Amino acid sequence: PIGSVGILRAGLIPLLVFKLKTESEGIQELILDTLSNCLRVEASEALASGAITILKEKLTQSSAAIRSKAALVLLHIGTHPEGKSVVCEEVIPVLVSLLEDTDPEVQASATGALMFATIEPQGRFSALGAEAIPPLLKLVAEETSKARLSAIKTLTMLAELPEGRKTLLDHTDIFQQCLNDPCEAVKKAAKIAIGVIKWKP
Repeated sequence: PIGSVGILRAGLIPLLVFKLKTESEGIQELILDTLSNCLRVEASEALASGAITILKEKLTQSSAAIRSKAALVLLHIGTHPEGKSVVCEEVIPVLVSLLEDTDPEVQASATGALMFATIEPQGRFSALGAEAIPPLLKLVAEETSKARLSAIKTLTMLAELPEGRKTLLDHTDIFQQCLNDPCEAVKKAAKIAIGVIKWKP
């Protein structure tokens, strides 16, 4: 954390963001790792430097490591209030497409980023519009999925919209199966999800 604060204080974030355009893949991975750590602390400089546009491009790179790390940086941007709205506006459809990526790490990072983006009502509408429910349900049903917990939490937020709840009412059996999961966090999240989906106004 001290190193991250040092990088932020030295004003290096804009330079690191710019270098993502020009450096080799190996160096890009290191830059993305560095940004990931720094953006846990502060996101405004990265946002002002146009990081979202560049990260969005990185989500479609041929390298799975770069796709995964770019999604992770977006996850950390999405933990900040000012970052959430920008991610909602610009990146959700690409994150949804990555839910079906062949690489489990990419799936996990994209689902995590989507989870933070859907905390905002605008993010929920965007995710529904991008048809996020089917790939998220698929991740919940896969017992070995690294993205399982984030997928359950994201679906819970989508179930807070009437349209999302209506769709998910037909799939409560997937969440019921999670109640027997060995992981306590998955059990707890599934129980909350079922409660939200079955809630009647």
